[in-house]
Amino acid sequence: MKFGVVVFPGSNCDHDMEHVLGTVMGAEVTMLWHKDTSLHGLTTEDCIVLPGGFSYGDYLRAGALARFSPVMKSVIRHAEGGGYVFGICNGFQILCEAGLLPGVLMRNAGQKFISKMVNLWTVTHDTAISSRIPHGKVINMPIAHADGRYVISPEGLDSLFENNQVIFQYCNAEGDCTPESNINGSTDHIAGICNAGRNVFGMMPHPERMAEYDLGCNDGKLLFDSLLESRVEVDATVLVK
Repeated sequence: MKFGVVVFPGSNCDHDMEHVLGTVMGAEVTMLWHKDTSLHGLTTEDCIVLPGGFSYGDYLRAGALARFSPVMKSVIRHAEGGGYVFGICNGFQILCEAGLLPGVLMRNAGQKFISKMVNLWTVTHDTAISSRIPHGKVINMPIAHADGRYVISPEGLDSLFENNQVIFQYCNAEGDCTPESNINGSTDHIAGICNAGRNVFGMMPHPERMAEYDLGCNDGKLLFDSLLESRVEVDATVLVK
């Protein structure tokens, strides 16, 4: 599997992602400029990554302008053809604005930017980014966002759980979803989801910032290990908190 990393005006995690995918994981990486109208040879066997940052300064609403960048037409076609698309932080916001994922990311509860480590519970291992995470393991990685509160209608929430689309929830160190652990006030503690087709993924925490032991923890690498081995059948066990 090859990777394409999209660079928007205001992206600030693009080269972090390039380093992790290329140097740490040993994958081939192509950097894609937001004005590109093609994916430069990447196919539906490959994965397009929308990295974190503040695309277009987060004007209007986070991700709302980036959704109309020329490259997004190709990204949407890639997703509709079954190719993997992975959005992290601002990338998650863009995917929701583009309609590739349900729901929306709103201002954090408390109206403040939050930058800290969080604990995550893996709700399902039946996705290409979670299959290698050990069952019952609470994983750790950082968040850095002001607009990370995931919001969806009650009907949409029911659909997410019925279709096994919730991947991660914010939790405490013991794996319990408590009011205190819901760091940004997201609906049902949701930190990451996938689409119904299970080929588009979005999450607010940053796995690329926690993918090497030199950083004190490499839990984020588990997600990239999962992606690179995603053609192998995965375990469909659901562990809802």
